[in-house]
Amino acid sequence: MTFNDLGLRSQVVSAVTDMGFEQPTPIQEQAIPHLLKSQSDFVGLAQTGTGKTAAFGLPLVHRITSSQRFPKGLIICPTRELCLQIANDLKDYSKHEKSVTIEAVYGGTDIRTQMRNIKKGVAIVVATPGRLVDLINRKAVNLSEVECVVLDEADEMLNMGFKEDLDYILDATPDTKSTWLFSATMPKEVARIAKTYMTDPLEVSIGNKNEANENIDHIYFAVKERDRYAGLKRLIDFNPNIFGLVFCRTRRETQQVAEKLGKDGYSADALHGDMSQAQRDRVMQLFRNRSIQLLVATDVAARGIDVDDITHVINYNLPDEVENYTHRSGRTARAGRKGESLVLINTREKYKINQIEKIINQKFTFAEIPPPEAICAIQLEAMIEKVKDTEVNEKEIEPFIPHILEDLKDYSKEDVIKKFVSAEFNRFLEYYKKAGDLNAKISDKDSGRGRDRGRSRGSDENKQRFFVSLGEKDGLNPGGLLRVICDATGLKSNTIGRIDIMPAFSFFDADKGDTDKILAQVNGAEFEGKKMNIEKTASKSSKGKRGTGHGKRQGRGLGGRRGGGRNRRR
Repeated sequence: MTFNDLGLRSQVVSAVTDMGFEQPTPIQEQAIPHLLKSQSDFVGLAQTGTGKTAAFGLPLVHRITSSQRFPKGLIICPTRELCLQIANDLKDYSKHEKSVTIEAVYGGTDIRTQMRNIKKGVAIVVATPGRLVDLINRKAVNLSEVECVVLDEADEMLNMGFKEDLDYILDATPDTKSTWLFSATMPKEVARIAKTYMTDPLEVSIGNKNEANENIDHIYFAVKERDRYAGLKRLIDFNPNIFGLVFCRTRRETQQVAEKLGKDGYSADALHGDMSQAQRDRVMQLFRNRSIQLLVATDVAARGIDVDDITHVINYNLPDEVENYTHRSGRTARAGRKGESLVLINTREKYKINQIEKIINQKFTFAEIPPPEAICAIQLEAMIEKVKDTEVNEKEIEPFIPHILEDLKDYSKEDVIKKFVSAEFNRFLEYYKKAGDLNAKISDKDSGRGRDRGRSRGSDENKQRFFVSLGEKDGLNPGGLLRVICDATGLKSNTIGRIDIMPAFSFFDADKGDTDKILAQVNGAEFEGKKMNIEKTASKSSKGKRGTGHGKRQGRGLGGRRGGGRNRRR
């Protein structure tokens, strides 16, 4: 089957052909014919790298042939990077439609420029929820004539606490619109949003729900917590030609790991939400151009990274929500290629591997951290191959050859080879000369869920545990609690540690130095009309006994209120 067989207009098919694509992917083959029909709702479940953008972008461009006063198409996605990527793809799809204009609107850039562009008339708006809500409130965008709304990466938008923003946006669109929802995973929250906003949608699932790309090898390694960074370096060193992503849980850890790698001589940079848009654009351009070899990123910042030849994804830490592992690993093995997803766990995290295996319907392979001698051997082999592949500029180097030969005349060929190899390779030999075995023993009996939760983020001695008088029955969720704390105190979200939401009350951790500020400014604050009382706990022993954990901070975002960490989540 070709794109021409799907029923697309010739202009759209020509644009796809110009891009070098000949045959549709399975999700495109099943989605596009249905989406070409009017008044049709749709749920598409497929992994990252399977062509979801074209699956909704091509029929959208097919249906909307010109720009009017108000937009006809609306695409909502979670991050700035993904917003830009989708907008650029749509411009490529509509290259033969000169009257179709596409505007990307997202935070971190001048909203006035976006407002001016929309005022001129635009066919399709691609937006992040926070910025689009701002534009609606400023009456800078009118969605009353939207014919089609696309919710891309719906699971991630809900994880990030955008539920109320989505409600607000969709209420501003006509009831007669078509709604297309695309997601890599199908948690309860996504199923609920489909039920709320859609009418009898066709659901297409490529593979089982939440199932990972079969071209990815999933491998995990066990290290002691103190050896996590050393283990990361060994995995990188064992793959000399790696071009990959390193995922960390927090922005602070992401920056720290990237800085450490840079100081240790690796080609690496960070990508996270505390960076300005200009900084993020610069780093992404360097990564796409392969000017840097490793991109250290948070889950949110990495959404929208559309690079086909990523060889490895390394999970420095597993995500708090195990469903997000599918998104991480999906950054490799794109467009039919093979890839590896490597995971570092400590001795108490084996249960997380078991959870992920059930979700992705694939088994992990357990492997040992490579020993120093194996790393040195593979690095030496890679260096030799690089030398063999080096092209000699005969004309430019010729004047220097007599002097070089004179300087080296007293050395045998073997000695010259040894010295040139050593000049490049000695740092590896020196570093690994005294390096020991990093592998840690794990057993299923040491992988209990509760015991690991007690050791998760925020368990260090510099944290204070706080009691909160509201809980799940009051509508409180981790995102909502975080919003109240940050809005009241001005603290950054990364200073708040573990959050435990119980049915009738809650707990959270914060830096001890912020205790007085939290007690003075958060105690008595309101959440949805209910007064919130905050108290210090006498000890932190309750942490290991509570079942929700800080990981639910994103996963329970369905009930989040607009306003929580707006700059953080756009």
